[in-house]
Amino acid sequence: MTQHQEYTTEHTLTVDAAALELYGLVADAARWPAILEPCLHVQYLEQSAGEQRFEIWAQVGDNVSSWTSRRTLDPGALRIGFFQEKSREPIATMAGAWEFRELPGGRTELVLLHTFTAVDDEPETARWITEALDRNSNAELAALAAVATSGHRVDEVVFSFTDTLELPGRAADAYSFVHRADRWAEDLPHVDGVLLEEYEGGVQDLRMETVTADGSTHTTRSTRICRGGSDPSWIAYKQLVRPQLLRGHSGQWTFTEGDGTGPAVATATHTVHLDPAAVADVLGAGSTLEDARAYIREALGRNSLATLSYAAAHAAARRQEQLAG
Repeated sequence: MTQHQEYTTEHTLTVDAAALELYGLVADAARWPAILEPCLHVQYLEQSAGEQRFEIWAQVGDNVSSWTSRRTLDPGALRIGFFQEKSREPIATMAGAWEFRELPGGRTELVLLHTFTAVDDEPETARWITEALDRNSNAELAALAAVATSGHRVDEVVFSFTDTLELPGRAADAYSFVHRADRWAEDLPHVDGVLLEEYEGGVQDLRMETVTADGSTHTTRSTRICRGGSDPSWIAYKQLVRPQLLRGHSGQWTFTEGDGTGPAVATATHTVHLDPAAVADVLGAGSTLEDARAYIREALGRNSLATLSYAAAHAAARRQEQLAG
């Protein structure tokens, strides 16, 4: 068995926040796409009190990469260890840990450790991996610090919500409607223009002009990961270009077939990271974070339910075609 040269990196940041608060942000990986810039989507596969297993998609250099990680959570020791079950080339193996070292005055030294090997042991490959870790790790530490030191409780600025709609047809047909976002400008009244590009691994780049309730338009850009042909099927996304009020926005469309006791259903889940500094500019002087949460909940929920309604109508039409055929 080939023995690869092992490399280690350490990235640290001192944060004016409690260690346990930062630990909680890292432990809840479902919120990462809305908080951590490189992270696109996290799909939990197994979860218990002290262990997690999930598949994660992230921007690595110019590409979207995915891998499956296992983590051990130890809140008493303020440590989260991880290793990749199967790494993607040019990485041969990757493991590491998050550590939260308590400092005087309620501050914390936030530490992210990596140990890795490269598939070919070439210095240039190791340098490329190290540079990617430098970019992503420093961005992740800064993003976690920004949330923890915002002056607001984490759940005031980072929150999730879900809307569910029963489908009068097959979930697979509703999935197809959402997957073919290149047609949305023709099908959805709140979409003014779309540019969709598709890549390997079910990855899509979606640029869209959206019309708001007051008639104004804004531009968004999202990376989407699509998994059709399963039950449930799903499409996860992260907005890269967002409305002014949001520091982060990720979500997932999920489509579940009926089981004989109930109809097929589709759900739209959003996780958002509010920008407190933008609340007054967007909503007016005197507006609060509570106002911003209500505004975002209504605006995003309205648009996603509208999309699901059209997806449901598409599924119903396909069912009628199949019955007629």
